[in-house]
Amino acid sequence: MLKTFALIWGVLFLAAGASGFIPALSPETMHPGLNSDLAKHGSATALGLFPVNTLHNIVHLLFGVWGLLAARSVGASRGYARAVAIAYGLLIVLGLLPQTNNLFGFVPLHGNDVWLHVALAVPAAYFGFMHRERHVDAR
Repeated sequence: MLKTFALIWGVLFLAAGASGFIPALSPETMHPGLNSDLAKHGSATALGLFPVNTLHNIVHLLFGVWGLLAARSVGASRGYARAVAIAYGLLIVLGLLPQTNNLFGFVPLHGNDVWLHVALAVPAAYFGFMHRERHVDAR
């Protein structure tokens, strides 16, 4: 199950990252509070719901690649799930605070992104910290 979790999350993150670069799926939107040209680059609303920019999309792509690589072993998958749970748990808190809901002016984390991060962090926390693999004897 852990390897399957990492594989599915990897694919989901790759899809999320890619969707942010497809204009038809991510209408251009200027998000308030972004403080540099780099942060404003690619400012959009993925699927019309989630505020993103180029940096945000790159982070999703990196988490996607990491998930695919982690899916090769149970230990790496557990570590990946823990990292996703902790990272996205932190992003939930930052997204709820007005002072940090643009990750200090670099990445929009507000609005529906907060709820998406909850949906990513909760299952990751389960698989990373609570789930135990069951070994089935094939005899």
